[in-house]
Amino acid sequence: MWRDVDPRAPERERPELGRGRSGSTQMEFADASQDSRDVFSRTLDMPRGSQRERVRANAHEYKLSGDDVRTLATVGAFRVVPANELREPNPKTPTRPARDLERLRERGLIKTMPHVVGRKRTTLVTLSERGRAVLEGRRRTDCGEPRQRFYAGVSKPRELAHDARLHAAYVRAAEKLVEGGARIRRVVLEEELKSEYQRFLQKNNRGRADGGGIPEREHEFIARWARERELPYNDGHVDFPDVRIEYDDRDGRRAVEDIEVVTPHYRGAHAAAKARAGFSQYRAVGARVGGVGGSGRSGRGVDPRLAEELLS
Repeated sequence: MWRDVDPRAPERERPELGRGRSGSTQMEFADASQDSRDVFSRTLDMPRGSQRERVRANAHEYKLSGDDVRTLATVGAFRVVPANELREPNPKTPTRPARDLERLRERGLIKTMPHVVGRKRTTLVTLSERGRAVLEGRRRTDCGEPRQRFYAGVSKPRELAHDARLHAAYVRAAEKLVEGGARIRRVVLEEELKSEYQRFLQKNNRGRADGGGIPEREHEFIARWARERELPYNDGHVDFPDVRIEYDDRDGRRAVEDIEVVTPHYRGAHAAAKARAGFSQYRAVGARVGGVGGSGRSGRGVDPRLAEELLS
């Protein structure tokens, strides 16, 4: 069983802080839902109702309900999500979420694993490659929405304790955005932002025998790349949030909220760099996650009472 240990090197440690930013690009929002949990399945041509329907993908056929689709898409968007966060409890059917997960696992669409987050035993859920293929094969191409990336499997087992808390932090942040009239478009994980950055750095080396994979970019070009993507650039380094939420504000303007999950392992130079970056901070206390800092460029501060509740 994996436990809540995070032996990442000091340069990979993370701190605390807050920021939200908005731009000015007008974008049409298609098929909008005020429920932040529906964001990830919005662009999929899959069932949305309570009844299970036949879904055919890659020569396989499945019977899926709207809740099944929401589960698959949410897990895929965050790579790993605790099972108890995937369905709101219903006193009338308290065992149904567990049965539904077991059914998806038996059909090879998800994988589950025991884990200890904080001091609490839980079950973590990830997509299988088959599950991700089902989502990819049912994308709508005419919805005008940005592409939500889906992930399968665990990429960094040593960081599970941290990554298992990203979904909870998103829910906290998204609820506040929606309350303020925002419409969530998608989430972008740190690894997707970093992949885009690496492609930018290596662009001049592609197809060159003498490139050696060494990035060839001047600081001014990197600074411009970061500025265009609303990412902080300090001392020659671009800082990346754990999760970026892309949304439209109440006036229809494009905006982003960058959030960072803080664990007790955050310290050192990397923590100081993240503090300068000003990402919205969510502190993990045991198995819980709560906002604890910062007022961003969006003008929305984090309620300090949440911090008192979680840190007392």
